[in-house]
Amino acid sequence: MAGDFYETIPVLDNFADAVRAENYRPLPDDWAVGFADVVGSTQAVANGRYKAVNMVGAGVIAAVGNALRRRSFPFVFGGDGASFAVSPGDAPAAEGALAAMAAFAREEFEFDLRVGTIPVRDVRAAGRDVRVARYGATPYCIYAMFMGGGLAWFEDQVKRGCHLLPAAPAGARPDLSGLSCRWGVAPAKNGVVLSLIVAPRGDDPRFPKLVDEIVTLALSTPASDRPVTTASLRPGDPAKAIALETAVRTASGMPRALARALATYWYTGMTVFFGLRLRGPGVDATSYKNDLVANADFRKFDDGLRMTLDCTAEFADKLEGRLAAAEDYANWGAFRQEAAQVTCFAPSVTERGHVHFVDGAGGGYTMAAKAMKARRDALASAA
Repeated sequence: MAGDFYETIPVLDNFADAVRAENYRPLPDDWAVGFADVVGSTQAVANGRYKAVNMVGAGVIAAVGNALRRRSFPFVFGGDGASFAVSPGDAPAAEGALAAMAAFAREEFEFDLRVGTIPVRDVRAAGRDVRVARYGATPYCIYAMFMGGGLAWFEDQVKRGCHLLPAAPAGARPDLSGLSCRWGVAPAKNGVVLSLIVAPRGDDPRFPKLVDEIVTLALSTPASDRPVTTASLRPGDPAKAIALETAVRTASGMPRALARALATYWYTGMTVFFGLRLRGPGVDATSYKNDLVANADFRKFDDGLRMTLDCTAEFADKLEGRLAAAEDYANWGAFRQEAAQVTCFAPSVTERGHVHFVDGAGGGYTMAAKAMKARRDALASAA
């Protein structure tokens, strides 16, 4: 069956293999690619609302996943949005989830969420491709990686106003079951949380070698590490965490007063459960946190490399210096901040495949993308 295609792709257990073209498979022509992003996310960062931006970006994945009844599908979290692909049989449900998510983001968060889909065959007709690989952060948690230029091209198309889906009517709500944001920021232990995006300029054969080099550097030095650890995981600010979860719970049609009461109950319960390292039916605090850290989505490839690293300032300087030397064939942007943040999609806490999206707490991928655009524009002006 067409919908089973994604499950047939071998799972890679080494991230260095997940950035190599030979490990990718072309998506079928009749599949569809989807994209969503928060308009004005840079201003939201300036207003201190990046946690809400991340919640909406992760909410796109939760909404589509729940609409597909949690069938496996390829997706990637982008900080202020998300990209994904679905089989032709799942496309109508995914489009409905996108439209409902756009309405919810507008009414609950006052965000304009652009959403759109396109058949893969139309991406190929435009001269791009969409190929996918599967990387297992753990045996229980598998993430999609994308290559071929199709996702980046479609993102640009949607931002230009093409292939847009209209938001659902007022009052429409996506199913956001399992989405939460109760953890606080994770302070950098090495001094810097670095958000990094590296994308190709054209089809220069030096780009894959550059990505290999950057990944190898990041994986092989004690000066660079994953940005979330069991020691850094602490419950977040109660007011902010409860407000965000209240908003998510209203998506089910729950009255706001009840949603807030339940959000408060679960936040308090989490604080006690993890603070006292308790055990419950099918789950214990220590194992859950260990799985959260291992499953965390802090590195990915979606037509370019995205990484969130906890590193020293000297290591960040080294990476940025190497990228500056490659500007004739690579676009890149970096942003430094003092902490990382996590948004969680855990439909069942008793299953080990819970997903945790990591971004920089000070603007992360949004600010790195802004820096990349500014650098690209400056190079174009100087040409």
